[in-house]
Amino acid sequence: MKLKTSAILLLCPAAFAAGSLPTAAATLQQIKAQGYVRAATANEVPYGYMDADGKAKGIAPEVLEAVLAKMGLKDIQWSVTPFGSLIPGLKANRFDVVAAEQDILPARCQQVLFSEPNSSYGDNLLVAKGNPKNLHSYEDVKKNPAIKLAVVNGTSHLAAAEGVGITEDQLVVIANNADAPATVSGGRADAYAATDSTVASLVKGDLEAASPFTDPVVKGKTLRGFGGFAFQKDSGDFVAEFNKVLADFKKTDDYKKILKSYNVTDASIAASSTKSTADLCADK
Repeated sequence: MKLKTSAILLLCPAAFAAGSLPTAAATLQQIKAQGYVRAATANEVPYGYMDADGKAKGIAPEVLEAVLAKMGLKDIQWSVTPFGSLIPGLKANRFDVVAAEQDILPARCQQVLFSEPNSSYGDNLLVAKGNPKNLHSYEDVKKNPAIKLAVVNGTSHLAAAEGVGITEDQLVVIANNADAPATVSGGRADAYAATDSTVASLVKGDLEAASPFTDPVVKGKTLRGFGGFAFQKDSGDFVAEFNKVLADFKKTDDYKKILKSYNVTDASIAASSTKSTADLCADK
């Protein structure tokens, strides 16, 4: 079944296993021949989500649509799936590209191909108004075994929490950041760890962003995320052409307008060009 850009396809790991969805090829020539691009995102504001009208929104989908349009690919068939199922779905050939601003990490680079970075971001914590537990870093969570920290499964924030030594029994794993406000407000967790832009987008009512916040340090390295688009391993020519167009688009005001509309700072926009995917995959 072909989905128009405005449609939503909810996927789960069981759907991947069932093999009930159509497959398609991954090279640029084959994708142009099929006439549409199968794109997936997670329901993660502000990086990728569907609005009330079923339109793909967020940093990654909006940049993807602009870049693909310049490549002559205007028919995008969107799927929405939990964050932890994005790479498995891509590897199972359910999508041609993932647009979710996934952190470009060596372990992920072994499984899929990444574009050059599209964004860069630091972390923060969503906490109750007044920050009653005085949490300003992952280290603050680690110091008090009674503190509960919510994280989305499969994210770099979970890896960072584990990297600084936060124990498993302190972690509350949730499906997506849309669940975070209720998790913190309802007392299941004392804080929610996400990117600074995500936390800013979730602040409302009895919640606030921890301020100041100190970036996590793991094995002597300060962690900062660099998000990109993920492709199948056989999509080398697709990625090469995509990177050329993306590089040009990042020089435009239209690119900056998209990111700024989702609370990305000028400093983070500039930072996205300070690392290459080759460096990030090699953990340099």
